[in-house]
This record gives sequence, C-alpha cells and structure tokens, in this order.
Amino acid sequence: MKSYSDLRQSYTDNAIFNEVGSIISRYEHESYNSYITTNFEDALVQAKESDTRIANGTARALEGMIIGVKDNISTKGIKTTAASKILENFTPVYDATVVQRLKDAGGIIIGKANLDEFAMGSSNETSYFGPVKNPYDIERVPGGSSGGSAAAVAAKFCHTSLGSDTGGSVRQPAAFTNTYGFKPTYGRISRYGLFAFASSLDHIGTFSTTLEDAALLYDVISGNDPMDATASSETNPSLVEALKTSPTSMVIGELPDAILKDCDSEILERYQEYKQRFIDLGATFKTVTIPHDNAWIPTYYILTSAEASSNLSRYDGVRFGLRSELTNDVIDYVTASRTEGFGKEVKRRIMLGTYVLSSGYYDAYYKKAQQARRIILNSYKEIFSTVDAVFLPTTATPPFKIGEKTNDPISMYLSDYFTASSPLAGNPSISFPAGFTKSGLPIGLQLQTSHFREDLLFQLCAKIR
Repeated sequence: MKSYSDLRQSYTDNAIFNEVGSIISRYEHESYNSYITTNFEDALVQAKESDTRIANGTARALEGMIIGVKDNISTKGIKTTAASKILENFTPVYDATVVQRLKDAGGIIIGKANLDEFAMGSSNETSYFGPVKNPYDIERVPGGSSGGSAAAVAAKFCHTSLGSDTGGSVRQPAAFTNTYGFKPTYGRISRYGLFAFASSLDHIGTFSTTLEDAALLYDVISGNDPMDATASSETNPSLVEALKTSPTSMVIGELPDAILKDCDSEILERYQEYKQRFIDLGATFKTVTIPHDNAWIPTYYILTSAEASSNLSRYDGVRFGLRSELTNDVIDYVTASRTEGFGKEVKRRIMLGTYVLSSGYYDAYYKKAQQARRIILNSYKEIFSTVDAVFLPTTATPPFKIGEKTNDPISMYLSDYFTASSPLAGNPSISFPAGFTKSGLPIGLQLQTSHFREDLLFQLCAKIR
C-alpha cells in the first residue's frame, strides 16, 4: 500500500476504491485487533465518490485519504466506545471537530481504532475489547494508549490515523510500530468531541508512514475552533509549505548521559547514530536539563488521575452508557453501574485521583504536582531560548511482550518516561522511525520544539530521515 501522497501523485482509475477493497480483504485475515468498529461499507461508497472527484479534477485537500480514528473521538452514527464496557453500545449524535474537518476535506473514515480503556495505559492491554497486537511481532504490544491507531497504520489498514496523547500515547506507540507519531502544541487541534481523560493535557495527534501525509492531515484538522475554549488562535503556518524549506538553524539540546544511561543499548546506539547525522549536516549540540526528571512520571500521574476522577464522573449509568441490572436500589445504582462498567486500570486511576483531591491531601499531592508542572514548563521555555529543539529517545526499550508488565503498574507507568514531560509543558513533539533492533523490533527517536513551532519540528525531522 502506497502512502497517500504517493498514491495521489500516481493516481489511476478506481485507485481509492481498490485501496479500500484491499484493506478489507487483508483485514479479514489478520486484523491485529486494531479496530473496534469497522466502517467498510460506507468507506467503499465514499471511495467511489473520491475516485470520481479525483478523476474530474474536483478533489478536496484529503480526497480519498483512508483514515482510522481512535475510538475515544466522537463519530456521528458510528459506535464510539473508548474501549470500555460502560460505552460498549454508545453511538454519538455528533462528529468531533477533527472528524467533521476530515469529512469536509474528503477523508474516508474506515474504522474506529482500539485503545487502552479511556486512553489509560501504555500498552493497549486495558481495552475491554482485548489487546492490540504489534504487526512487527504479534506477541508484543504496539504501545498505548493509541495502540490500535498505530497498528492500523503500520499494518497498512489506513493511510493515516488519529490518536490522542496525554502522556505519550501517540509517540510511544509510533516508536513501537515504525511510524511517525506527531503531537502538536496544546490547543493547535480542537479537543471538541474527544472523550476527556485529563483535559489540561489531552492532545489529538496523528500517525502516518510519511511526514508529507502527517503535514497534509495536520493542515486540515488544526486551527481555532469556537467549540473548544482551549483551542489556540495563534497563527498556524502550513506544514506542507514548511516541508519545502530547510531549517535556518540547528542548535539541538540533548539530555545528560545520566538520564539516558538506562536505555536499551540498541536504542542508545541508534540515538548516537542520528546525533552524528545531525552533526554531519551542520548541527551543534548542547546539553540541557529538564529539572526533576524523577518527578516527571509522578507529576503526570497525579494530575491526570485527578482530572480523570472528575471527568469520568459523568459516566453514571443514568444519562447514557451501561446501566447495571445488579441492583434496584437508587442509591447503589450509580455505584453498581460504574463498578460493572469500568475496568481495573480506570478504577485505579479514579481512586488515585479522588484521593489526591481529597481534604488533607490536596496540598500535599495535587498542589505540589501543579507546582512541579510549572517548573517543567518554565524550564522548557528557558531551554528553547538557547536551542532550536531537544533530541531524545521516545522510549527506553523496544516493544515489550504482551502480559510482561500488566502485573507491575509502576513498571508500566515508566514506559512514558521520555514522553510525559512534553504534554505537561504543552509543546510540540514527534517520534520518527529510526530503524530496528537486531531482532527486527522498531526503534523510535523523538524531537521537541518550542510552543507553536511545528514548522521547525517537521523541517528538522525531514532533514535526517
């Protein structure tokens, strides 16, 4: 399957229809459990319409791009479950802003991608609908929480896909599946229609096999939205245009060796190889420090769990979603619905969040975490006053085996070590494919730039691909 950009450049009759047909055929033999709900019938109809538009010269910006959408993003008339039993049969009556923009631009939604339940996880093993398998090794995880979105792109079940990134949930799966995982600045892409996990950290991001496809997708779905009070009205340069020029400066920050020392040796080797590539292209490196690296993960989990405990209170079995039949007692009804409907990891985070927000613990945990977040944000601002970008691994290890970390939540949480600080600060970052281990497992490396410099991020990434 060609990338979308290549397909459009070498278009032949019925190309989009044939692509959708090929996906359906291959998906029936090996799905990797990447989609919870497929939209094949509608996709075939839309593909015919796209072929006609392309042939007669009336194609729109994303005409015929086949797209997977993470199943925590609202799609009108298509079941949207957040991979949870509590929303197993929920069908929204409206489209998320990003989905409406995709449709208006000619994008074809082929399926709703599997994820960790309510985007809470780092391996895509907490889904009520079962774990996603990594297309490069079906015994290993594809990363989380957007594992289905990543696996669908890696397996060529779509050209691109949408995910959400709260602590690394786009970039970490991208690293595990040899894809580009892009998280823009907080507010660049509207969150209207994204099921809230932690509203102040949630970002919608993208997966693709090429930077060009990521740029095309971003240019369509980004921009201000009156339906989202946190959407930015900042000037939004085209990434398609940005890729036509090279960066004017390449001063790149690197983390101290002490922070990188626990990375897998093959990931460190690839990191050093790409660092040398940058140097050969004229870049200079400078050691930078994002303070309190031992607090990145605790800060992230305290804040996100606190926000999750509030956001998920709406799932009470009264207005929508699962309604328990375990009790007829009105007082116990909400408790029974939530107990039956939520999975183990979601319950764990709700309880943690409720605890850190409770009287007597708010100042000790939640307030301290907010202060730590501010320090991280200010440090990023200081760093980017002296360097153009920060270069670091996306993950410390290659993809791990399914079940390897499910009984060790702390080890699972540390999978987000190199990705959690960026959502806390809200700056853009991208994981790009950087080859494979000797055993054939994907490796991803990461670039980060200052707020609203997605253009520079893509230019630097294109420089060394």
